[in-house]
Amino acid sequence: MFSKEEIVKSVPQKGFFGHPKGLMSLFFTEFWERFSYYGMRAILIYYMYYEVTQGGLGLDRTTANSIMAVYGSLVYMSGIIGGWIADRLFGTTRTVFYGGVLIMLGHVVLSFPGGITPLFISMALIIIGTGLLKSNISTIVGDLYSEKDARRDSGFSIFYMGINMGGFLAPLIVGTIGLEYNFHLGFGLAAVGMALGLIVFLLTKKKNLGLAGSYVPNPMSKEERKKVFSRIGIVIVIVLVLGYILVQQGIMTIDVFTMTVSILGIVIPTLYFIVMYRSDRTTDDEKSRLLAYIPLFLAAMMFWAIQEQGSNILAQYADERVNLMIGSFEISPAWFQSLNPLFIIVLAPLFAWMWLKLGDRQPSTPKKFAFGLFFAGMSFIVMIIPAYINGTETLVNPFWLVLSFFLVVLGELLLSPVGLSATTKLAPGAFAAQTMSLWFMTNASAQAINAQVVKLYSPENEVLYFGVIGVIALVIGLLLYLMTPLIQKYMRGVK
Repeated sequence: MFSKEEIVKSVPQKGFFGHPKGLMSLFFTEFWERFSYYGMRAILIYYMYYEVTQGGLGLDRTTANSIMAVYGSLVYMSGIIGGWIADRLFGTTRTVFYGGVLIMLGHVVLSFPGGITPLFISMALIIIGTGLLKSNISTIVGDLYSEKDARRDSGFSIFYMGINMGGFLAPLIVGTIGLEYNFHLGFGLAAVGMALGLIVFLLTKKKNLGLAGSYVPNPMSKEERKKVFSRIGIVIVIVLVLGYILVQQGIMTIDVFTMTVSILGIVIPTLYFIVMYRSDRTTDDEKSRLLAYIPLFLAAMMFWAIQEQGSNILAQYADERVNLMIGSFEISPAWFQSLNPLFIIVLAPLFAWMWLKLGDRQPSTPKKFAFGLFFAGMSFIVMIIPAYINGTETLVNPFWLVLSFFLVVLGELLLSPVGLSATTKLAPGAFAAQTMSLWFMTNASAQAINAQVVKLYSPENEVLYFGVIGVIALVIGLLLYLMTPLIQKYMRGVK
């Protein structure tokens, strides 16, 4: 195990816009990983429900939307496994590389024509791979800087810019090729994107990253490895055999599987909270802060439940309900998936400047969450207006969908970075890393519940669908705003 000082000294500290050279390696690795992920996601929903004659699988829209939600949920749940593997077995750099390989293979599987089975194999590979890569690459970024390095926050900002640049370009390129030419060509392009990320990582890792991420923080002894691997092996065999039997008997249908994930989305975070609260290692102050964290957790779940519908319900809306002709030029429905990262790239610096300018006068954490929910709710409320004015039979001006994405990004910038910060402050000392995993469970749980919620959507009832969900978000936001004094009391001095 190396000291923090030894790790930082091993990294060339200049070479990428005044930042450590290793930031360049991680920036472009994550850029291409996000390019591949968001590229696939931009066309996946269409691939599932387009007719076979159009190159799709011909699934009904309700099933496709549920699968999309479950897929997103499992991607976020898998991060817990990725963190454990890096901490106990391989270290972060090796885990990131293995994750990238699995992601690439997942896209390769979909780049060849096939039915529903290759789709699920691809999803499984990408879920595991993203869990290995996504949860660990940010940790390596942190390894590049000393704790007191003033460039640290700026470095993370540059890194997250890479994420959003990849997310912005992917739907424009992969979405166009996938929808205009061939779905499998689009998925193949996503595989090429991840391959480029791996090449950049491999070629620059030794020279630019030094010791960063090369160590195993909490390695297992040989005896521990034998026990753990044998148990994991037994569990995998049991799950595979049981899964095979249930599928063959017709018990484990897609609906049953999505319901199982939806239940896990509620059970897992509940158990997290119970275990941490009842632990002897959690002090009274930490227990109080944990109670304050619960309403923030629920509010974040509500927010992500709306935000994540951009890749299924709003993607379907863009395809079926929006007038895609601008003059004589036809836009692709997949392009709307670029709006979220585009708005984040433009608005994130403004929000950072605003919080700096306000200083101690900025709203408290619960109030920021409440405002975030307000914008999320409004992003669905505005979707009612065109249907209310013109009915659901006419095509809608694309401006309404652009406005919806814009409003939800305002909410995201109020809630997401604030939530990460609040999690580090409110986490019990003995469960710091696990509480961060719990924060990412807000998204996983939201999408797990969405797997059931999205079944209620159809173009005919969109006013009711968008209206009810939007109003629920507004009501929860108002309750959170009113509860702010009580929540702050339980936060025990944390602002």
